[in-house]
Amino acid sequence: MWRSSRVSVIFPTYNERDSIYDAICEFLATGYVDEVVVIDNNAAPGTADEVRRTPATLVHEPKQGYGNAIRRGFKEATGDLLIVAEPDGTFRGHDVVKLLAYSDDCDVVYGSRTHREFIWHGANMGFFLRWGNYAVAKLMEFLFNSTTLSDVGCTMRLIKRSALQQIELDFRVGGSFFGPEMMLLSLMSGQSMVQVPVNYTRRVGESSVTGDPVKAVRLGLRMIALILEYRLRSLVNRRQFRSYGAAQTTRRYSKP
Repeated sequence: MWRSSRVSVIFPTYNERDSIYDAICEFLATGYVDEVVVIDNNAAPGTADEVRRTPATLVHEPKQGYGNAIRRGFKEATGDLLIVAEPDGTFRGHDVVKLLAYSDDCDVVYGSRTHREFIWHGANMGFFLRWGNYAVAKLMEFLFNSTTLSDVGCTMRLIKRSALQQIELDFRVGGSFFGPEMMLLSLMSGQSMVQVPVNYTRRVGESSVTGDPVKAVRLGLRMIALILEYRLRSLVNRRQFRSYGAAQTTRRYSKP
């Protein structure tokens, strides 16, 4: 609970059997998390058994993809404040407090993994990934004239229930680049948002995306294409809105 608001944590899981138990326990141990919802996205055998050792709620989402898992988690979670993270050991439970503190002033709080002081030894955040995420985030910041952004791929974030309801019908991405789409929709809808540094540590096991350089490059290019697509869409929508407004004004003041 945070200032009388119920807090839910959503964990999508695919290849986190060896870390998910500790992740659930660590986030619950903060004392602020009321509920952990684990979305089993066709996870490795034995993952469900690890989850059942905890008070977490386990839900199976057969439609493969990170975005599909998170979107299912949003539907299943009951909290007023919804926190998304990954149970692979890369994110620390005590960073929940940072997200919650900024939620007092913002609709959405996004984490950032690119601050050197918070990147732990062994974390998968080398030169290429760090500066690639930073560069794409700056592209988004520039095109949308947004708040300061420093990481477009961080999957630890918080959104208020009211803010989620404003954008969830516009979700289209079911794969790995769901995170950037969520950021873009936050920007386009005018939600108050901020990005704060979070700890990024060594992953337990290997990532199915960033562990493969070729997949990481493809994901980065897809993110750039998504940003450009949404920027174009926002410009088109703005022109249509202005045209509609002008037409309404013409009708209102035209003589019968």
